[in-house]
Amino acid sequence: MSVITDNLNIDSNEALITPAQLKAELPLAGAALESVQKARNTIFSILDRKDPRLFVVVGPCSIHDTDAALDYAKRLKELADKVQETLYIVMRVYFEKPRTSIGWKGLINDPYLDDSFKIEEGLRKGRKLLLDVVELGLPTSTEALDPISPQYMQDVIAWSAIGARTTESQTHREMSSGLSSAVGFKNGTDGGLTVAVNAMQSVSSPHRFLGINADGQVSVVTTKGNPYAHVVLRGGGNGPNYDTVHVAQCEKALLDGGVNSNIMIDCSHANSSKDPDVQPLVLKDISHQIFEGNKSIIGVMLESNINHGNQSIPKDLSELKYGVSVTDACMDWQTTEQAILNMAEKLKDVLPVR
Repeated sequence: MSVITDNLNIDSNEALITPAQLKAELPLAGAALESVQKARNTIFSILDRKDPRLFVVVGPCSIHDTDAALDYAKRLKELADKVQETLYIVMRVYFEKPRTSIGWKGLINDPYLDDSFKIEEGLRKGRKLLLDVVELGLPTSTEALDPISPQYMQDVIAWSAIGARTTESQTHREMSSGLSSAVGFKNGTDGGLTVAVNAMQSVSSPHRFLGINADGQVSVVTTKGNPYAHVVLRGGGNGPNYDTVHVAQCEKALLDGGVNSNIMIDCSHANSSKDPDVQPLVLKDISHQIFEGNKSIIGVMLESNINHGNQSIPKDLSELKYGVSVTDACMDWQTTEQAILNMAEKLKDVLPVR
């Protein structure tokens, strides 16, 4: 009798469409390609201090309804055009959600919200939405959570985030060193900056690691290093860290670590105690810091949706409320629009000369 020692806890192993096949099916070309190139270069210029604007990453906590997401994108594009002289708007298009324990893991993992886990269909739906958004002329951002999925999506992404739970992960640092977009590393869930500073030091260097190529074959990936990594302050277990004292402490930590002083502030998560109604107040405080002379803050992040709050995923999916988050609670569209317009108005004469 033969003894089996591997795959004892594996139920199945299903081959997926390859990155090359998905890109051939849903290609990035023409105006959409130009839109992504322009967006990345604009963010690089902001991080290099050649463009005085702030960039604002704003949108739903997660995408579960692609029709509602495109509806949101069209509204955001109109707003982006209004504030483009002062703020550069980038839409959050997050398909993967890290879970503290268990729960819905996002559109790619479970696109039908019914535990059917049709991942290949999730990849298709996600890439199609990204193409629809960039064709509007609106830049996209996402969290790089699974180390395989960037092969399917990264060419359509202008800015990437590494979340608080994965900033310390060697796998994510290595992956980020090869991303084609700028990447923001959040401080740890405890609020500490050390893991983010270490991540920035790591991601700027070349790495070699196991991955997949465009044909889905396991390969050794060799990266060049990513020069456009920066920190994202999102608060932590001890409370918010967006105020002037914490920003000054972050500036010192970045200086001591020998990395760039670019700081983005997440107005959500622990900086708002996950209360969406607090986000505009955080944004107002950040605007005031910049108005009073801060030079290190180069961007902000907001969690926003068409409608306010959040909802649990019901057994009867017809009961889902339109434009309401199924993960973290979000600001509604009217609040979002007014908060961003207020920021643009306050900083329109300050940013060009700071």
